[in-house]
This record gives sequence, C-alpha cells and structure tokens, in this order.
Amino acid sequence: MTDFSVTSAVTAARARMPVSVEALAGPQRRQRKEAIIRAFFFAAAMVSVLISVLIIFSLIREAWTFITQVDWSVTWGETGWFPRRGLYDMPTLLVSSIIVTLVAMLVAGPLGLGAAIYLSEYASRRTRGVLKPVLEVLAGVPSVVLGFFALFFISPQVIEKIGRSAWLWIGYTISVFAAAGVAMWAVKQWRDSSAEAATIVKRVVTLVVLIGLVFLLFWWVNSIAQDCSPVAGDTQACPAENAFTVKRSGQLAAAAIGVGILTIPLVASVAEDALASVPRELREASAGLGARKATTTRQVVLPAAVSGIVAAFIIGISRALGETMVVFMAGGAADAAEFTSSPFEGGLTMTAGMASLATGTDSVVGEGLTFQSLYFVGLVLFVLTLFLNVIAGRFVARVRERY
Repeated sequence: MTDFSVTSAVTAARARMPVSVEALAGPQRRQRKEAIIRAFFFAAAMVSVLISVLIIFSLIREAWTFITQVDWSVTWGETGWFPRRGLYDMPTLLVSSIIVTLVAMLVAGPLGLGAAIYLSEYASRRTRGVLKPVLEVLAGVPSVVLGFFALFFISPQVIEKIGRSAWLWIGYTISVFAAAGVAMWAVKQWRDSSAEAATIVKRVVTLVVLIGLVFLLFWWVNSIAQDCSPVAGDTQACPAENAFTVKRSGQLAAAAIGVGILTIPLVASVAEDALASVPRELREASAGLGARKATTTRQVVLPAAVSGIVAAFIIGISRALGETMVVFMAGGAADAAEFTSSPFEGGLTMTAGMASLATGTDSVVGEGLTFQSLYFVGLVLFVLTLFLNVIAGRFVARVRERY
C-alpha cells in the first residue's frame, strides 16, 4: 500500500526548493552535447549562405567589368548575339528565352495541373500509387536525354509533320481563348459594385495589362504567320511554298516542348501537394449542398489551393527559364545566333548562349569582353528568376488560405 504521507512530504519538500535556470537546463554533459549539435547545424547553415554569397560575388564582379567597359550601343538593336565579334544583342537572348518559357508552360501548365487534379480528386488509391511513381520517374529523366528526344523525335516527327500552318492555327486559338478569358474576367469585375476605390484602380490596371498581353500575343502570332524564307538571291520575294514550312534541324519550338515535358512533373507535384492540403471538410460540405465533383473541384478546391497552384506555376517558369541542356542541344543554334521572334527558327536562350560559348575552353576566346559577357547574361538571368520568386512569394502570402 502506498504511503501517501511520505509522498506528500517529498512533494512539499520539492515545492519549497528554489527553481533555477541551471536546474532546468540539466546536467553539464547534456548541455555540452546540445551546444555542439547547435554549433554544427549553425555551421552547416552558414556554409550554405557563404557559398551563395561567393557565387553572387563572383557573378557581380565579372558582370560589373562588362557593364563598365562595354559599348552599350552593341547590346541593343544589333542583328544578333555574336560575342566573339563584340556584338552583344541582349534582345536576341531575351526573346528566345521568353519564347521557350511560354511554349514550355503552355505544355507543362495544363498537363501538370490536370495531372495534379486527377491524382488529388479523382484517382483511386491504387491508380494514384501507379501514376505518382511514373511522374517521379519522368522528373528523374536526365535533361540530356530530353535534349536528344527533342532534337531527333519532337523536331522531325511533331513540329515538321504537323506543319507550321497548324501550329499557327493553334496559336490563334490560344489567343482567342485568352481574349475571351480576359473579357469574362472584366465583365465579372464590372458587375461587382461593392468594391472600394483602391480595388477598382487595381482592377483597371490589371485589365489594361491583360489587354496589352492579349494584343501582344495576337501580334506575335501574326508576325510569325507573315514570316517566311526569301528566295535565294531575291530579298523581296516570299514564295507561298515557304510561308508555312518549318526550318529543319533544331528550332526553339522543339526545345520548348522538351523543356515543357521536363517541367510537367514539377508543376504536377507542387500543385498536387497544394490540392491535397485543402481540408476534406470543404469537399464534404460542398457535396452535402448537392454540388457535383467537377463543381466542387472548380469552385471550392481550386480557389482554396490557388496560392500553391500559382507557386507551382512560378517554379515551373523558373525551371523552364533556367533549363540549359535541352535548349542547348535542340535550340538549333551554336555559340551565336541572329535575332528571331519565331519559335520555328533556331535561336539561343540565355542559358544556351552561356553554355555554348564556354563549352570546351578554359577561357572564352574572342573579343575582349566575351568572357565577361557570360557573367552579365548570368546576372540578368539571376535577377529575372529572383524577381519571379519575390513576386510569387508576395502573391502567395496575400492569397493563402489558413485552415
């Protein structure tokens, strides 16, 4: 039988003992072990920070040499990117990078989001157990393999077989759908009469930007439709038989589709995690009100997971913008390229331009600032991706739903 009087006496004695920080910290040996572990993890974190700082420092140091010594008239409005001859036309690289990124996201965005919705909302546990590893295997395919696939299959068997005219009709269709989406959004916002003045101003600015992007899309597709290869020796002629042909060998479109395939698993994985984080109670409440599965997914789950979906798209854009090997192999250009706004021509993205110029040499041979131009392009790429991540972070923090 327990002696409650003794237990009470011990408890009372402990209660009368003074409680100090040293007594709560435990034995000295335990404190030393905790201090060593804390110092180890702090050192690991600081090593990561130090490596990042050194990378940025080396990038800015060489890029600053280029910025201060280059003649800026040769960085804009030239015929193309010819760094070994001292011509550093940045629009050549920027436009090609934007084309590859846009086309890649047209592939990876719908397919990745569709795969995420199916895995999260419709697939059974058995089906999900099969498809999820397949997506992960696709994410593990080396980019050099996708580069060969884009060069020797997508380019001759997809781009050239479908034909340029068909791709242009696809472009026009996407433009029409984009214009219709902007119009529907504008009508919905116009009917909302309860918005404050600041909100109305933001909506007007957003509408102007969206309309400008739609017009830019129409102009781009139309400029591609009017582009053609002139007859040899005749710079004025533009024969009909060449107006809707695709340039053989590598082209930006094939590289972009390869990058899109490479980006699908990333978008699908991040978007599926965002959809899975939506509480099940929201789905059950929607079903209890009589909503169908598609209605619940469209009007409940997707709006609740919009922050994660946007994050998935931004990560995909950054991945496509920074991809090197696929566009290096299938982009259709060497270490120099003429300016082009057509995805059916060969071109150089920023990453491919850096890789192709520096490949196989200890130091880039050419005009005096050729080597420094690589760092300048890298700095521009770093600033673009940093800007995208900052904008995405602010948007996600603003629209995130906490449950």
